[in-house]
Amino acid sequence: MSGIDWELPSLVGELRSTRERWRKARDRNLNARVREFPSQEVLQNVASALAAVLFPMRLGPADLNPETEDFYIGHTLSGALDDLLEQARLELCYAKQYGLECGTCDEKDVVNIIKQFAAELPAIRTKLDTDVEAAYRGDPAARSMDEVVLCYPGLRAIIYHRMAHALFRLGLPLLARIIAEDAHSQTGIDIHPGAQIGGSFFIDHGTGVVIGETCIIGERVRIYQAVTLGARRFVTDEQGDLKKGIARHPIVEDDVVIYAGATILGRITIGKGSTIGGNVWLTHSVPEGSQISQAAEQVNKPLP
Repeated sequence: MSGIDWELPSLVGELRSTRERWRKARDRNLNARVREFPSQEVLQNVASALAAVLFPMRLGPADLNPETEDFYIGHTLSGALDDLLEQARLELCYAKQYGLECGTCDEKDVVNIIKQFAAELPAIRTKLDTDVEAAYRGDPAARSMDEVVLCYPGLRAIIYHRMAHALFRLGLPLLARIIAEDAHSQTGIDIHPGAQIGGSFFIDHGTGVVIGETCIIGERVRIYQAVTLGARRFVTDEQGDLKKGIARHPIVEDDVVIYAGATILGRITIGKGSTIGGNVWLTHSVPEGSQISQAAEQVNKPLP
């Protein structure tokens, strides 16, 4: 302790008054005696544990071996799903309390949601295997598929996305978003959990990639760093408030390649097998097999 008088009683009191004003203005429960919201810390641990369950010998503990692999998976799954169940209870009761969509506190419903999520984990692993292979085959610098799982931020981002997307579809959008933002902070890749992404998906390098909520991405798509799949405009209601959930992001069909720095905006379609060049700004649909590149500026310069 420094022994400095920080005037803590005054600061604590002022901070309490500030919180109470904010809560009162929004009709929040000022007398709540328990936590109302899911925990970022718990969900970070859950996501890390589930990633290790999906790839135990590569993302699991250092002392794991094939003989103890199933025991580790069972033990880790049990704890992670219990923690996820408690966080799901918090989200659904919070949604019900504040009149948000899909709020329910029925215990059987919450348990069934987490059971459904758990049942999807084998299918998630199967699809992730196609992503790993796509990264290995799509990057000449990749020496092995193990290197992809251990080192590639794009693979880390898609592991978290496929788990978050399952939770999003099952009616837990807040949990899904917290997990997605954990991946964002780790990798610099921002994928909204609502985005629909097909198999054999590869993000190379990855920093600065943004994929919006209503994106639909097909099979065998490859994108590079600093690509944005975003919205061109936001629809408002009569009061000027943004309308939520409107389809506003691109549809990217199968076998498309999008190079670094490309910005693709609005509910447009990038046709199957197209290639979008680096730094392209695109706001209209293009047909199958398109080759879109940035127009080169012609500059006449004297020879050196």
